[in-house]
Amino acid sequence: MEAAIGFRNPFRPGAGHTPPYLAGRKEERGEFLKLLNQDIVLSNLVLTGLRGVGKTVLLDTFKPLAVREGWLWVGADLSESTTVDEERLVTRILTDVALATSNFVYDRQEVRRPGFGRQAELFDATLNYPTLRAVYEQTRGLVADRLKAALTFVWRALRASPNPPRGIVFAYDEAQNMADHAGKDEYPLSVMLDVFQSIQRQGAPFLLALTGLPTLFPRLVEARTYSERMFRVLFLNRLDPPDVREAIVKPIQEDGCPIRFTEESIRQIEKHSGGYPYFIQFICHEAFDVFVSQITTGANNPSVPIDAITAKLDSDFFAGRWSRVTDRQRDLLHVVSRLDDPESEFSVQEIVELSRELPVKGFSPSHASQILAALINSGIVFRNRHGKYSFAVPLLGDFIRRQYPEEEPELGDGGSL
Repeated sequence: MEAAIGFRNPFRPGAGHTPPYLAGRKEERGEFLKLLNQDIVLSNLVLTGLRGVGKTVLLDTFKPLAVREGWLWVGADLSESTTVDEERLVTRILTDVALATSNFVYDRQEVRRPGFGRQAELFDATLNYPTLRAVYEQTRGLVADRLKAALTFVWRALRASPNPPRGIVFAYDEAQNMADHAGKDEYPLSVMLDVFQSIQRQGAPFLLALTGLPTLFPRLVEARTYSERMFRVLFLNRLDPPDVREAIVKPIQEDGCPIRFTEESIRQIEKHSGGYPYFIQFICHEAFDVFVSQITTGANNPSVPIDAITAKLDSDFFAGRWSRVTDRQRDLLHVVSRLDDPESEFSVQEIVELSRELPVKGFSPSHASQILAALINSGIVFRNRHGKYSFAVPLLGDFIRRQYPEEEPELGDGGSL
């Protein structure tokens, strides 16, 4: 009993928290290593997928791989405020680079650029933020020209150092927040793409690694059509069944762990998590706590009602998003949830046709398109490159159907783990 109380719950359902055992994703790590081994950077990385598939966690595992291969790693989360204009983007990038390069001492004569003259002597002998900012400020031209000059300066300085790195990985999470703002004459996304495409053409080994929701890549292509050729897109999906099982079982195989999931428990977790890493961690975390509580109170056959865990998941993960949806948007999402495979793709025509068979006010094609556009802006759905739509939130269809229980047949799916 004391062992049960003292053993810490190994499962971590928080956003971006590394799980105790990272199951699967070997193919994606292999693809990233291929990008690191390019002689000239021709392809950058876009890591995309729905919320809860483990994009942030996987990006974090790429960092030690890059460092092991001799690369510097810089990056951060890209908030909307960071990318609202070009100057803020520049500050973000230069700050991140300086964190990784401030210990590098360089020979100012080796990297002096034409146009600086004697002013180059005013630069620090280290690649810290004041140095990078000075190069940026003293370069003439547009924001893209000046940022390009600063990053080129960084690479020349690193290359002239005693132990130069192979290159720099610029890793940015939540990159779907990047956007151009034509109305304000601000184009931070285009600046980033132009700068990296230009310096990579010049041979600088700077690799751009962006992660974000499925709206990310279409936004890149919209900003610059050459983005299609600039990025290798990896779409993270749910885990395969063997990897799901490992994610459930491996964390509780440690010595001293007071519980073991039965085969029926594992099967139920597999089913109700849908194979999505966040849901696996959430369900296992809740099941672990209740199992331990029942063991410490002397229960002979500890069990956890799956309905109770699902209700908590609904409250913690889905309810906040659902509360921001209007009544008419809910009607449309309700229709989508009743399609044969709502977790896959759906079209405006499918929504229009099915809405005539359900107890909701029907939709015309134009009205459905307008509502879907609003749901895209709120991050509920996304439109893929084939002109069809998908939920941006995994298992959202299941949640929506649970909001209309009178329509659900009695399937006997409840019970305990």
